[in-house]
Amino acid sequence: MDTGKKAALAGTLIVILAVGIRVGLIYRERHEAETATAPDKPVYKVDDDDLVFLKKTHPSSLKDVKDLAGKPLWVSAGGQLDYYNYTAHHVAYGKSAGLLLGADRLDIKDAVEAVAPKSAAFRIPAGDRQVLFVFTKPGSPAEYAVPVGYHDSTGYTFYVDEIFFYDDPHVLYKYWPADTWKAIDEHRAVLGMNERQAMLALGQVMKSESTNYGNRTVDYDHQGHPVSITFEKDKATAIR
Repeated sequence: MDTGKKAALAGTLIVILAVGIRVGLIYRERHEAETATAPDKPVYKVDDDDLVFLKKTHPSSLKDVKDLAGKPLWVSAGGQLDYYNYTAHHVAYGKSAGLLLGADRLDIKDAVEAVAPKSAAFRIPAGDRQVLFVFTKPGSPAEYAVPVGYHDSTGYTFYVDEIFFYDDPHVLYKYWPADTWKAIDEHRAVLGMNERQAMLALGQVMKSESTNYGNRTVDYDHQGHPVSITFEKDKATAIR
């Protein structure tokens, strides 16, 4: 090979080597930058409560909710819904008879429709008519009615799956301590409760400035008697 060709080949090799080194440096710089700036991904810990199967029925017709007559339901969405006296097939919308409270049992007697005033449409829309469960409480023959859905021009919308447990929560969460269940049934908070237990005890009307579930302070309306709970590692450490 003559001198000119050798020189040209050497020059080509030098260029290729330089490009290779530059590409390697760029890759290393980018990889180091990504490694340095990539935040740690949060690790979600699944606990026993997350593994509990909560039945859903997805009702879509009046017949679907009427089929629940004769069965018990337990309140999941506590502290949100007013219920009303129900006498002579009439819903006494004029005055609340109380609030549904977490884990309380209702014995369903029927599902009825009624035209609701605006004052009764705070949680459940009035539509052209509301759908209400007629129910009794254990040990009492008095009948009450609570809105669980509505009808409008598009058909029926129900919130039964969101409002109730279809199975007794005392059985679903039977591994919760006895003193915790006693507090929930008495609708009060105790130290050591987790957020799910506190919500069932005090109701779902609540707020917090943090989204760090289990490590934050939560303010509960608690039927107009506010309670503030600080949680650390999903345990109540302070109640005010």
